[in-house]
Amino acid sequence: MITRIFARLLLILSLALPLAVSAQEAAAPDYKAWASQASAAEKQLADTGTANATLENLRNELVVWRTQFSEAQSTNSARIDTLKAQIAALGAAPAEGETEAPEIAKRRKDLTSQLEAAQAPVKSAEEAYTRANGLISEIDSELTSRQTDALMKLGSSPINPTLWPEALAAITQTGVTAWTTILDNARSETGIAKLKANAATLLLYLVIALVLVARGRYWSEQFTRFVRSRFVGAAGQGVTGFIASLSQIIAPVLGLVAISAGAQASGLLGPRGVLLFNAVTAVGLSYFISRWVVGRTLYAGGHDRPIFDLTNGQRAEMAGHAALMAVMIAVQVTLTQLADLDGYSDDTRAVLSYPLVVLTAISLYRFSLILRKASQAPTPSEGGETEDEAGPQRFTALLSNLVARLVRLVAVAAVLLGAVGYMSAAVSAVYPTVMSLALLALLTVLSRLASDVYALITRQKDDEGDGLVPVLLTFALSLAALPVLALIWGMRKERLWDIWARMREGVPVGGVDLSVSVFLTLILVFAFGLGATRLLKTALSTAVLPKTQLDKGGQNAIVAGVGYIGVFLSAIFAITSAGIDLSALAIVAGALSVGIGFGLQNIVQNFVSGIILLIERPISEGDWIEVGGQMGYVRDISVRSTRVETFDRTDVIVPNADLISNQVTNYTRGNMIGRVIVPVGVAYGTDTRKVETILKEIANAQPMVSVNPPPQVLFLNFGADALEFEIRAILRDVTFIVAVKNDINHEIARRFGEEGIEIPFAQRDIWLRNPEALTPRSRAGAVAATEAEITAIEPSDFEAGDGAGEADGDST
Repeated sequence: MITRIFARLLLILSLALPLAVSAQEAAAPDYKAWASQASAAEKQLADTGTANATLENLRNELVVWRTQFSEAQSTNSARIDTLKAQIAALGAAPAEGETEAPEIAKRRKDLTSQLEAAQAPVKSAEEAYTRANGLISEIDSELTSRQTDALMKLGSSPINPTLWPEALAAITQTGVTAWTTILDNARSETGIAKLKANAATLLLYLVIALVLVARGRYWSEQFTRFVRSRFVGAAGQGVTGFIASLSQIIAPVLGLVAISAGAQASGLLGPRGVLLFNAVTAVGLSYFISRWVVGRTLYAGGHDRPIFDLTNGQRAEMAGHAALMAVMIAVQVTLTQLADLDGYSDDTRAVLSYPLVVLTAISLYRFSLILRKASQAPTPSEGGETEDEAGPQRFTALLSNLVARLVRLVAVAAVLLGAVGYMSAAVSAVYPTVMSLALLALLTVLSRLASDVYALITRQKDDEGDGLVPVLLTFALSLAALPVLALIWGMRKERLWDIWARMREGVPVGGVDLSVSVFLTLILVFAFGLGATRLLKTALSTAVLPKTQLDKGGQNAIVAGVGYIGVFLSAIFAITSAGIDLSALAIVAGALSVGIGFGLQNIVQNFVSGIILLIERPISEGDWIEVGGQMGYVRDISVRSTRVETFDRTDVIVPNADLISNQVTNYTRGNMIGRVIVPVGVAYGTDTRKVETILKEIANAQPMVSVNPPPQVLFLNFGADALEFEIRAILRDVTFIVAVKNDINHEIARRFGEEGIEIPFAQRDIWLRNPEALTPRSRAGAVAATEAEITAIEPSDFEAGDGAGEADGDST
């Protein structure tokens, strides 16, 4: 039954797909209408008096046209590819002066004509797309120019006292009008009837507001305890702390929203009253959100330490300034809306906005001073942090110091610009700075949350620190915040959508169109390939290879080879799936080969040597080897190097090239059998046969000594100090060679002691030629005689070279 239904669905899809394609191909753009639209757009652009709203609407229409032209560029794509393949199958076109077979020439001409006919709509769409894109760019340039001119417009100074009465009268008139409207609506029959009709709704909103104000905090605390009881550990506490903090600000904000909604439901408010009640909600929302962001930033959360080392007073002051700045932004927005509604003059707007700018700038300045003090905290060496913590702390201090300087500069510049008369520039400088700081703090909060969530999911211990995944999530959050930052600083949203559309279409780089879809496809396919490779390696190492006759080294070689092949194939599949032509990477491959030939030759040499070791396996894990004066056990063989654990428990990393090109002694390759040699010396005059018999008995008594072949005792030399013997025996396990030598030597010492056999040591006899010279009197006489003889020697004696002086000197 299921198979039949699936077959019917495939049949429906197979029939519907050609219809959809034909319908899409039939919906070709109307190029006549486009020509008319484009001409009108060019005229409006030429007119300098065209309003900004008109240009915005015109731009939106052009974007729709450009989208149609972009889609039309894929018309007949399959047919065009087929025709190109057919023409390529005919071979290269004949050069000038050459001819080809008439049948092939006729076929080439027909296919070329068909290709030109199929490409005609594509070329028309490309030309129209270029024209539409150019018009959109001209509109963006014009709007940006006008925005810049408005920003740098010089108006009257708001500190001019002659402008204050007009501004005070305007804002007073707005308040009086709002109150009068409420009274008039309350006294009118229509207002009373509407109030009675909405009495139940008004009462409901009022009850909700009172309940949230009275019980909201208690419910938030209960919810916090409930959530915290489900998680333990620093990571769990960080996540639950974040959720709990959200619940504590949601309740009062919902109460304010209920009050505003109830006031609007009464029907008594006019347009100004609605704006004022919405302003109350906006101010409350800004206040609570600012306190929440600052609190989550300045205080520890989860396993993170506070970002800044501040006192409680400094934290409270920063929170207060942040709340004040947030409230000033909400008040500025409300003031702008009232000014637009009542038509305030530019001078009135400047006078009313300047106090808000000054208060915000003062808070910004104080905020920057505290931030600078925090960035000048003790250095890691003074503060006692570990080296792992020193890097992030230094980066945070450097970034905070830079931000503090910029904020202080903006605060001073905004006050001065506003006082001179550049109120648009002052407003556009101070408020975006505040919102940028808020965005940066929010990114910090979300980064901490990502780290806590990752630690909670992976059950990471509190002392293990962050992994790579939270860092990548933080990077992704930073990228997502870039459009928000652009909007904060005045970029039009239409321009942002245009940039996004360009990114989706792709940017040509080196003959390859890199787009968001291409990038995501590349990442996803490569990640899937890596996951499949890791799964295959795990299956081979745990389920398949242990059941074979391969040794551990061969199994590691196969697993490593599968891993490298999997990574290579994953990269190839990812590149081809993303639609990137591999031939475009030829230049990169050539540059890489040059780099390998010059700068990476040692790495390549070790890599090739590692492959040889893994294939030929002259050494394996667990072998006892000696290379380059280092002796120990092989613990790990990788593609680049081999790790040898010495007998003093230190690791020596040996490049694989040394194991291939240098002499390596492998004591345990193939088997554990090895030979031990124990030298022994006895005093002259000892019965040598007796010594030989005793040494054989000692060797045969050792449990590790092999019986076949039996141990040998050899009388090797008549040494300078002793008669030299040597025990040579084969051990069943050569790794016990030191222990066997130790036991044999102890047994030799015991048996020789019992048998009275002397083990000599080096002795020297000293012969004094004139012992009488050692007495004091004889030594004095000898010195006098020597002086007399030296005095009697003539210079001619030395010239004759009879050696008399040398002889006397030697005797002395």
